[in-house]
Amino acid sequence: MVDRTPVMTLIMQRLSVSLELTIGTFLVAVLIAIPAGILSAARRGTVIDYLCTGFALGGMSIPHFWLGMMFIILFAVKLGWLPASGYVPFTLDPVGNLKAMIMPMVATGLREAAVLMRMVRGSLLEVMDADYIRTAYSKGLKERAVIIHHALRNALVPVITSSGLMVAGLLGGLVITENIFSIPGYGKLIVESIYTRDFITVQGAILVSALLVVVVNLFVDFLYTVIDPRIKSGKEEGA
Repeated sequence: MVDRTPVMTLIMQRLSVSLELTIGTFLVAVLIAIPAGILSAARRGTVIDYLCTGFALGGMSIPHFWLGMMFIILFAVKLGWLPASGYVPFTLDPVGNLKAMIMPMVATGLREAAVLMRMVRGSLLEVMDADYIRTAYSKGLKERAVIIHHALRNALVPVITSSGLMVAGLLGGLVITENIFSIPGYGKLIVESIYTRDFITVQGAILVSALLVVVVNLFVDFLYTVIDPRIKSGKEEGA
């Protein structure tokens, strides 16, 4: 309604930016949460466990928008290592794109990593008390082999569920991060459309957000059958 541009054109232009931010945030969260969760569960009750759970508590307690502003003050204003805001397309300048996106990815990813880390730890602790884990240890398998090849795979089902919900939420919920760092993404488009009373764009963006949530959840359901062969995607034999 404002600039006479098709709504889908606006959404696709902005969605690619938010998709890049979502993937980067998810990678940051997974790369931190999985190792930290495994260490915390394997060293339950030790200093490592307390440090990991302390990180998780801090990550869930500190708002990501506050952390983003602190990153801007430290790395952009004080040190001058990274740009304070803005966006550079990856196809035009890969290095500039990385410099512009690293702070919002880390600021948002740390909170998501805290949530995933608690999920990995809790799920692993539940699996580690199972009979087949004790059997694996009694056979003489090393701790690393037991955790990676036996415990972790069975503990990933609830983690994948949380990851799917996290990705779906990030795709439509990076409004604050994109506004703090002035990233022309999907969330910023929704905010700008609300300010200009461009209700047609708002409706289209909300519809696409709902479709993305459905697609992500459907993908997660199919992924269950890959992680855990006991989960059947079709009819049971003989049914």
